[in-house]
Amino acid sequence: MTGVDTDALADTRPAADDLRHVPAQTFLMGSDDHYPEEAPTHRVALDAFAIEAHQVTNAQFARFVRGTGYVTVAERPLDPADYPGAPVENLQPGSLVFTGTPGPVDLRHLSQWWTWTPGASWRRPTGPRSSLAGRESHPVVHVAYEDAEAYATWAGRALPTEAEWEAAARGGLQAAPYTWGSEAERGGRRLANYWHGAFPWRAEPGYGTTSPVGSYPANGYGLHDMAGNVWEWTCDWYAARHVDDAAHECCIPRNPRGPDARESLDPGQPQFPVPRKVVKGGSFLCADSYCRRYRPAARRPQAIDTGTSHIGFRCVLREAARTPDGPPHP
Repeated sequence: MTGVDTDALADTRPAADDLRHVPAQTFLMGSDDHYPEEAPTHRVALDAFAIEAHQVTNAQFARFVRGTGYVTVAERPLDPADYPGAPVENLQPGSLVFTGTPGPVDLRHLSQWWTWTPGASWRRPTGPRSSLAGRESHPVVHVAYEDAEAYATWAGRALPTEAEWEAAARGGLQAAPYTWGSEAERGGRRLANYWHGAFPWRAEPGYGTTSPVGSYPANGYGLHDMAGNVWEWTCDWYAARHVDDAAHECCIPRNPRGPDARESLDPGQPQFPVPRKVVKGGSFLCADSYCRRYRPAARRPQAIDTGTSHIGFRCVLREAARTPDGPPHP
């Protein structure tokens, strides 16, 4: 971590004052107006919980690594048996890094702007010659699901369910398409870190990469970056659609969970039997011309063994995990 004050990074640790309260509620989850995997809209009941005000930062993750010696998935040697047919040069520790194209490209082929980069990891987010210098307050990236889960356990917290995450992102606004309301960003207002410009080759100044957490206005619950910056892991397995209200004959589901791991497998890639979790919130790569997924209802699947340069996370603390006196565990 050349160029970074590791002692200063190590001083940062999750604290009770970084949590924001989300009240118990019944809300409309999903959307019938955008991508098919967001449908159908359905009612969900949740108990109260607390969630971190911003995505876990490089500084916070560094504290965890220093205290535990944890090694992320992207930093571990690869077993060729787990990746049949993969080029030999790719079978070394690394991760996928966004690489802008020199000009307009066919947006049907995302491989044009993703590059497998040996040596890329949370410590070196754009490749082996990069570092965390100047990125201490940016969200940590290149974290696979088990990396995020390990941090949450260390912090005495958990990863949110998809329903918890979506309710928190809505900030108390029922059925609004955006975290800030019903109207898209316009008129020079800077409301979220998603792609502004011609994707994936020319971003407007200040966009096209991660930003320090808290750079954009908070939603109604005091939460930053619930739209854009980086996608966030949830603990639910992915299903291609939500369960319709009609399937719940007796009552509204309370604190629902997703399907099992087997149902989350990608039917289009049976040769890679890697389960997938739901990620939420969109990222700095969400462009209106390509992927308008910087909305609370938006969702997509992510293989649990893979992190990239646009996936991070934040943690929750559920009421049952609070101390008898009321305040949450640190």
